[in-house]
Amino acid sequence: MQHKVELCGVNTSKLKVLKNEETKALLLRAKAGDKQAREELISGNLRLVLSVIQRFHNRGENADDLFQVGCIGLIKAIDNFNTDLDVKFSTYGVPMIVGEIRRYLRDNSTMRVSRAMRDTAYKVLQAKEAYMAQHQKEPTVEEIAHTLGLRREEVVFALDAILEPVSLYDPIYSDSGDTICVMDQVKDKRNTDEMWIERIALKEAVSHLSERERKILSMRFFQGKTQMEVSSEIGISQAQVSRLEKNALRQIRREM
Repeated sequence: MQHKVELCGVNTSKLKVLKNEETKALLLRAKAGDKQAREELISGNLRLVLSVIQRFHNRGENADDLFQVGCIGLIKAIDNFNTDLDVKFSTYGVPMIVGEIRRYLRDNSTMRVSRAMRDTAYKVLQAKEAYMAQHQKEPTVEEIAHTLGLRREEVVFALDAILEPVSLYDPIYSDSGDTICVMDQVKDKRNTDEMWIERIALKEAVSHLSERERKILSMRFFQGKTQMEVSSEIGISQAQVSRLEKNALRQIRREM
């Protein structure tokens, strides 16, 4: 299996999978205080945790650590799930597991965020989890901002500040073995084929200029000097510098 996760001491091929009806029945029993039902729910949804941590296989983190953290998110989802709402457990459980793993990656990240921003981010995450526990769905940014009395921008900035870096090799789509990674969707606006062709044409055009013309263009457009400064350094009048510059630019445009 592509991106197969190997876990120490766990035979992932024998992990139990619960049917939807079984999950509903166990959730009701667990809410009533049945500890055995709670344990069965945890063991019966370990494959859900396994499927989630596969999203993070390029982070360089230990799979066993991510699995354990994911299990914490699973337990939180089980304990906070509202059985009165007509929502599948996985719909609520997956975001909870993902959130727990992202929190772990954020806390262990080498990137440093200001204490004030981090505190705001924690409040946002707590408000998000509380909303999900009550409504069994993710809140919008506006709803979080209203709950905390913050501006929308503050919520967005706080969440962006603690967002873990994304690898260019992270898969975002896979179909019949043809995987599309982040780097496949990133556009380089500077180093396009058209830009390379223009640079080659420019280099060719500049090579046809005289040595003095090339020096004037270099001083004017790469060193940022004025025509007076160029004229003083080269030993010709500003009018001559202006004329040579215009002629050189006209020749380059004509050749390109």
